[in-house]
Amino acid sequence: MAFLYYFLLTLFILFILKVFSQRNKNLPPSPFALPILGHIHLFKKPLNRTLQTLSNRYGPILFLQFGSRPILVISSLSLVEECFTKNDIIFANRPFSIAGDHLSYNYTVLASSPYGDHWRNMRRITTIEIFSAKSLQMSAKIRKEEIHRLVNSLFRRFNGGSQHFDLKFMFSQLMFNIMMRLVAGKRCFEEFMDLDEQKRIHVLLKNTFVPIMLLDWGDFLPILRWIGLYKEDKGIIKLHQRRDSFSQNLINEFRRKKTESSTTTLAEDMKKTTIIDALLSIQEAEPEQYSDNFIKGIILTMFTAGTDTTSLTLEWAMSLLLNHPDVLQKVRSEINHNVQGRLLDDYDLVKLPYLHCVINETLRLYPAAPLLVPHSSSKQCTVGGYSIPRGTILFANVGAIHRDPKVWVEPTKFMPERFEGVQSEREMGFKFMPFGVGRRGCPGAGLALRVVTLALGTLIQCFDWERVGQEQVDMEEANTGVTMPKANPLVAMCKPHPSMVNVLSQV
Repeated sequence: MAFLYYFLLTLFILFILKVFSQRNKNLPPSPFALPILGHIHLFKKPLNRTLQTLSNRYGPILFLQFGSRPILVISSLSLVEECFTKNDIIFANRPFSIAGDHLSYNYTVLASSPYGDHWRNMRRITTIEIFSAKSLQMSAKIRKEEIHRLVNSLFRRFNGGSQHFDLKFMFSQLMFNIMMRLVAGKRCFEEFMDLDEQKRIHVLLKNTFVPIMLLDWGDFLPILRWIGLYKEDKGIIKLHQRRDSFSQNLINEFRRKKTESSTTTLAEDMKKTTIIDALLSIQEAEPEQYSDNFIKGIILTMFTAGTDTTSLTLEWAMSLLLNHPDVLQKVRSEINHNVQGRLLDDYDLVKLPYLHCVINETLRLYPAAPLLVPHSSSKQCTVGGYSIPRGTILFANVGAIHRDPKVWVEPTKFMPERFEGVQSEREMGFKFMPFGVGRRGCPGAGLALRVVTLALGTLIQCFDWERVGQEQVDMEEANTGVTMPKANPLVAMCKPHPSMVNVLSQV
């Protein structure tokens, strides 16, 4: 116990010395800090709202000290542009963390890998094999088939009146099925499974690929780990074991099937459509550089970054439309004008500009990751005229910028028309960044937008949607750290649109 007291005293003295040494370093504005803890007492969920409140008080650039880690928070267009153009390479790194130590295969996973040759190589491979225009076109059939299965499932449950549906659950199932087919050529959920079996599998998948805080108490206060008060390591290790076992089993299964059925049509179909086969082909050419851990890292990135965020966007979009039936009807009219007698297809989406406006407005109001993924400075730099130390963690508060009254007219209002005439996200510059910006921007944006647009458009085309009861859908956000889900899962009523009954009966 005496050792602990001396240790804490030493930390306190070091903290005081650090405070005095920083007084002349031209740091950004900062609230009052506590000894040792710094501003960690301000760390509350949802963190993006807490940081926005602090920025409203201290300005668009804010310097915090979360225990031993310096934090930079920016929430203005000019500062984001400065960080991700002038200082883009400096902020192209990710902060090291306890979660990263256990989950990232020694920081070789795309999302957490330091900026450098390995990251550039991974980005190149994922772009070519998964996210290129050609790859997205090749995977269009999978997206369409899974969305058709979703609407068919809804239609089969119709018995003459509007039915209640847990859309959060159904959207999550949709994304897991799409991702599993892209990765391994099979589905997570099948029609013959009863509801209990589907829910059991869903819980296992959600527990395996749940988005977690990249930074936690143990990262800010290492002393908690040293004295044995931080117990999250065991949970993260178990999570890594589940993820590693899941992805390794997929790889082993694919190798076995490929060996057993090398001349069958099944093997040819898997080769054409699965990410695993493409990565194994790369591995065969250079086995020393591309290990199984390399392949598992990409598989895990697809599931952790590509399922929850996209299903949440669908849920937020449908919630907004249920609260704005006039907008819902306008989208339906646009679809009916352009597509008759069949279900929507990928090639129809370019003819539906208002549907794209709805999705952009959803992403503006409810970006899946309102603080993006944290960045870290590789060396000292200048932002907004202030000196930013090396190793500073950067939070770009995109959620705050998306609702900034200096940038947007009536920023809290759901108004899809504000995006009319916008052909791409790039046209909006730094005022609209739902998928991040700069070198570490999300490479899967194209895939996510294709899924959301086709799924939302098909659901609107096929069914009449209503709220459960007269009250507005609750738009409260849950208190999580990475993504921004609804506090209460969306449940809605629907029945087949009369003009689509014949089409749906043939799906």
